[in-house]
Amino acid sequence: MRSVFLGDRTQIVRVYSAEVCSALTEEAKLDAGTVYSAADLGKTDLSDVDHIFTTWGFPSLDEETLNKYFPSLKAVFYGAGSVQTFARPLLSRGVRLFSAWKANAVPVIEYTTSLILLANKGFFHSAVSKESQSYQDAKKIFTHFPGNFSCSVGIIGAGAIGSGVIGNLLKHRLNVTVYDPFLSYERAAELGARKTDSLEELFASCRTVSNHTANNAETRGMLTGELFDKLPPYSTFINTGRGAQVDENGLCRALEARKDIVAILDVTWPEPPEKGHLFYSLPNVILTPHIAGSSGNEVMRMGEYMLSEFRAFVSGEPLSYEVTAEMLKTMA
Repeated sequence: MRSVFLGDRTQIVRVYSAEVCSALTEEAKLDAGTVYSAADLGKTDLSDVDHIFTTWGFPSLDEETLNKYFPSLKAVFYGAGSVQTFARPLLSRGVRLFSAWKANAVPVIEYTTSLILLANKGFFHSAVSKESQSYQDAKKIFTHFPGNFSCSVGIIGAGAIGSGVIGNLLKHRLNVTVYDPFLSYERAAELGARKTDSLEELFASCRTVSNHTANNAETRGMLTGELFDKLPPYSTFINTGRGAQVDENGLCRALEARKDIVAILDVTWPEPPEKGHLFYSLPNVILTPHIAGSSGNEVMRMGEYMLSEFRAFVSGEPLSYEVTAEMLKTMA
């Protein structure tokens, strides 16, 4: 058995802790002190490599390259989230692929749940502005908010993140409506949510709406300005999914026309927004630099997930994080 690190050294050092590296050195026969890059292919013999451990910065390798340099490759363990940019040649070649997307979902679930609970309390609308809103104005705005008990929340997309957010919200006795064309009514009921087939109905009935749908050609631009027009008074839209799913011109128009709605945007398209974009100046936009996902010490969770999956893989135990070609159709 032989395993290697392949990718961006800086990112690999962040994700794979010393403890995980020690375990991989012993169990996967990995030289933790060496990180190969795409530039190293052809300069060193990797023909006997069985497993690649990697994370953000993993190069996209076509089937010809895989056959030439990694003829023995059995599995890639990707200690990060989306695999869309490189997965298909690996899977076509018969290489098993594992991703820590569920680990990366954990901080997004925590972050989004916190934002929703604060939004339902009116936090983002009633925080006192040093420039334009007095304490008394803020108190008046606060009276428009129901709090969290029985508040209606809309979740767009019921993948790992959306489902996790729903589970957290139910602990606080919220009423959750979910939109996801790939979600059955039975599965929605198991999650504890009410499924709707209409984005228009979701936007019109929910005080807080959070986007978690997969990013693909079908979902780009799906959240139109007309949907934001339908939001109830004093509503909040949260986007920790992908910016391309939002018609940003339509959103800006709605935000300019309705000062009672707030957009909390952790993602935009492009990212960051171009200089002079209204997102920087509209008072009812809260813009953050893509912070919902794993950061700081949180990224080491993904390395731990890949270690546990490697152990299951080599021992023939049930697997938790494998990515298949069919899954790519709906994954972020």
